[in-house]
Order: sequence, then C-alpha cells, then structure tokens
Amino acid sequence: MKTNQTAPNNIDEYIASFPNDVQEILEKIRMTIRDAAPDAEETISYRMPTFTLKGSYLVYFAAYKKHIGFYPAPIGNAEFKEEMAVYESGKGTLKFPLDKPIPFDLISKIVQFRVRENLARAQAKGKKK
Repeated sequence: MKTNQTAPNNIDEYIASFPNDVQEILEKIRMTIRDAAPDAEETISYRMPTFTLKGSYLVYFAAYKKHIGFYPAPIGNAEFKEEMAVYESGKGTLKFPLDKPIPFDLISKIVQFRVRENLARAQAKGKKK
C-alpha cells in the first residue's frame, strides 16, 4: 500500500489511488467478491477494502508494490491446500503477485467458504440467546 496517504473513505477512493493497471485488478477482485457474496457490505477497515457479512468480517484485500494481499485465507484447510500452495502465504494471508495472473476462481471459492463460516457462526450465536 502507498505510504503517507490519507485513509480512503470507501473502496472507490481506495481503488482510484492506484495506477490504472492495478485499478483494473482491484475492481475485478471487488466484483468477484460481490458475485460470491452478494449480501456482503463494503467498508474500509485497517485502510483496506473490506467486506462484512451479518456484522462479521468476511475478507479484506490490499494492493502493494508487487502483489495483492488477500485476507483471511483459510490456511490449513484441506479444501484449498493444493490451490493455495503456489502462492506465498502467512497466517491467514495470501499474496498474489502482480506479474502473474490473479486467481479469481480461487478468490471466489474462498469467499464462498468464508460466507458459509460467517453464516454458521451467526446462526450459532442466534441459538445461544
């Protein structure tokens, strides 16, 4: 992410702060998330584009000099192990290099997985009341 910048007020402002080629990638990631989670709400958290669902964080993404960071990734989940193995990762983080094709299908699958997690969590919370 760029340094010495003011915090964006929304995802449009965030995306507009990058060069055109990066803007295209960020917008496509945004649309991929919206398609996979149509009920999610957009916001900015930690100066990053963020999607929430039922009051819980779903996913974040951010552009950096050489990659797109995507959070939280289901690290350790067998369902995604093979597909995520080709990307540098950390605790709950995936890095998609800007000089390689962005795995939009993988992003969609992860978002759908996170939607299921969030909905199950919301349902479990509702039963405890």
